[in-house]
Amino acid sequence: MFGPLMINTWIAATAVAVIAGVTGFFAVLRGSTFAAHAIPNGAFAGAAGASLLGLNPFAGLAVFSLAGALGIAGLSRRARNDVATALTFVLMLGIGALFVSWSSGYAQEAYSLLFGEVFGVSADQVLPILILGAVSVAAIVIMFRPLMFSSALPEVAEARGVRARRMELAFLLVMALATSMTVPVVGALLMFSLMIGPAAAARSLTARPALAMALSVAIALVTVWAGIAISYQSDWPLGFFVGVIGAGFFLLGRAYAAVASRKTPSRWSPGRYDT
Repeated sequence: MFGPLMINTWIAATAVAVIAGVTGFFAVLRGSTFAAHAIPNGAFAGAAGASLLGLNPFAGLAVFSLAGALGIAGLSRRARNDVATALTFVLMLGIGALFVSWSSGYAQEAYSLLFGEVFGVSADQVLPILILGAVSVAAIVIMFRPLMFSSALPEVAEARGVRARRMELAFLLVMALATSMTVPVVGALLMFSLMIGPAAAARSLTARPALAMALSVAIALVTVWAGIAISYQSDWPLGFFVGVIGAGFFLLGRAYAAVASRKTPSRWSPGRYDT
């Protein structure tokens, strides 16, 4: 499990968990979980198109991830955010279905994009993931205060000059950047599990933003590490264990929040953050 062939797996999975924990915290806080699902899943259409043209699937993923983020942000100006996300997601899936129908022998690659190949990570995939993770986390750190302000108190933030639409676009672009290079390794569905489950659990455990983000990263790390270990021993799919463990952490977090709110109802508010 810790042999030379698995080193890349542990490194890549750790980097992905950190990316997922940081971006997932704001995705849950901002109510952008649907976008966190739509962008990586819809971006597989870009990989399908790139493969059809004989190009690197990573380029197609990056282009469609960014296009999806821009589409959601643009349509949100004229429609509700969930409607804009759904329309963008459906459009990307439709294009992906067309690309797949034009290609032959794409089934295995499509499966890999959805569920990942975490046990087959090559050395040339690790460096881009580490670079992407550093850029994504750095962007979140730079935007932390205005992003936190616009997420927790959007009306007050707007009144103080924090442009909500600009922050939404910036966050969506960071999310697209974070998912474009990690999807080939962990898969679109697994990335979504890692982004939402740990972040939702962390938000139930504390009302302190920095601590909640740190807990989100820690839970994501434990989830993916435990998932890899159990999957390696049982030969069951990694995505199954990541989904189950993430859901388990969320349920434990909600149970803790319920107990804590009964003991100190005047001071405990897990869904509210002070800025």
